[in-house]
Amino acid sequence: MRHYGACTEAAPAIGLMSQGHAAQSVLEARHFSKRFGGTLALDDVGLTIEGGTIHGLVGHNGSGKSTLIKILAGYHAPEAGAELTIDGGAVRLPLAPGRFRALGMAFVHQDPGLVASLSVIENLRIGSIAQRRLSPIAWRDEVRHCEALLAEFGLSCDPRAAVETLRPWQRPMLAIIRAVDETRALLRQTGQRRGLLVLDEPTATLADSNVGQLFEAVRRVQAAGFGVLFVSHDLDEILAVTGHLTVLRDGRVVGSGATSSFSRDDLVRLIVGHDLPPPSGAPLVRTRRSDRLADVHGLSGPSLRAVDFSLLPGEIVGASGLIGSGFAEIGPMLIGAAPARAGRLRVGAHSIDLAAVTPASAIAAGVSYVPGERLRDGCVGELSVAENVGLPVLGRFFRGGWLRRRPLAAHARTQLTRLDVRPADPTLNLEALSGGNQQKVLLAKWLQLEPRLLILQEPTQGVDVGAREQIFTIIRAFAARGGSVLCLSGDHEQLAMLCSRVLIFRRGRIARELVGPEVTKEQIAHECLGSDVQATA
Repeated sequence: MRHYGACTEAAPAIGLMSQGHAAQSVLEARHFSKRFGGTLALDDVGLTIEGGTIHGLVGHNGSGKSTLIKILAGYHAPEAGAELTIDGGAVRLPLAPGRFRALGMAFVHQDPGLVASLSVIENLRIGSIAQRRLSPIAWRDEVRHCEALLAEFGLSCDPRAAVETLRPWQRPMLAIIRAVDETRALLRQTGQRRGLLVLDEPTATLADSNVGQLFEAVRRVQAAGFGVLFVSHDLDEILAVTGHLTVLRDGRVVGSGATSSFSRDDLVRLIVGHDLPPPSGAPLVRTRRSDRLADVHGLSGPSLRAVDFSLLPGEIVGASGLIGSGFAEIGPMLIGAAPARAGRLRVGAHSIDLAAVTPASAIAAGVSYVPGERLRDGCVGELSVAENVGLPVLGRFFRGGWLRRRPLAAHARTQLTRLDVRPADPTLNLEALSGGNQQKVLLAKWLQLEPRLLILQEPTQGVDVGAREQIFTIIRAFAARGGSVLCLSGDHEQLAMLCSRVLIFRRGRIARELVGPEVTKEQIAHECLGSDVQATA
């Protein structure tokens, strides 16, 4: 059972703030709006965070959480009329990049931003060490300082150890400790009493057993007088660790107040925007082995735990969940682009050891994978469309050691015409095409191999509505020819339109399987935000 413990608002204050200041605000943001072209990403948002409190910020993808954080970090400028107060003093907007540090704010993201090859002490004190320039470093003093810091926040490790030797849960804790230490130093210089720590999905990559340890470090930051803005998709975490919360939907605040005044159902309703159907609790669908085209058994890795599922010929199966739930890692592991600890994949007569699979062996077994980041992971933008399409079959076009470019271009043009890529010009550089046409080129690249299992990661990410419908048609046509499709996506509407089944992942396992009429945008969202157990609020 997941048990994080209650938020300890009454912990004794230490460090830079006395208990007498506990109720004063560290940050007040008023009338925060932000427009990107014709889209209003934030609409008159207000947020108040008090010293010595942990304030949760929740909302679906696209609700405005990231935009709000980026304004506070100086990455975006808000629209006219926005106001910001830090520690009781008005702050002029927009913030210059890096200005947040001098104002007593620190940010820790899902990627903790540590240098794995450096020691704990070097990572903790890198800012201070960099400012010394050519002056000698008093390493004994630095070690004593780091030992005191680690002890204060309950992190037991050797300051001289390389960060790469730490356990995964210790790394975000180290980033939090560094942020607090650097902010304290700045607050002493400026005379401010309180600081703000912004934690953006800090537990997304952690196992259940390690989340509680991270929360203990966060509560110690709270006890030291800092305000903490805790951003998470996980409602268990929000209910367990925060004292106050704010809910965003479509760029607006739709709920705010003491965490104890919200139930789980209240939060889900606010996030989604309407009443939801009851949890289905649908059992996993079992099919005869003889009917199945592909089986995954015992897939385990850094974020997955002994996952089993099957796909039928002609079936489009979705997988979804919150950030860090593990669903997004399935594709790279099945194709051999990311390491799996254990598991087997059967595709027809082929059986593959997933701990040893390579992309070449997976492709030879009839598996193709379309990654979510097209230009980074799937294609080469600087190469021509013909060269991108031809990469998996390039050997067919060599004669006497020379690449026959005309036959390659003719072959590519046939594939482009088949998927209605516009313009169907194989000589263009790929990066010259629109996002939707780039995605169709990537699909053409792999569909020409006539795979049996097609794995798609966010297949319509960054494409317009028209291209989205064309991509749906391509995917459905592949399934109609008898292939199986696994669609990994956080776009619930997309999954509801494409899939006959959707697997819901939580903490590295399949928690629910939605089937047939249960596969709706609302039900998928409800199950992703749900929990198998009651969290302690």
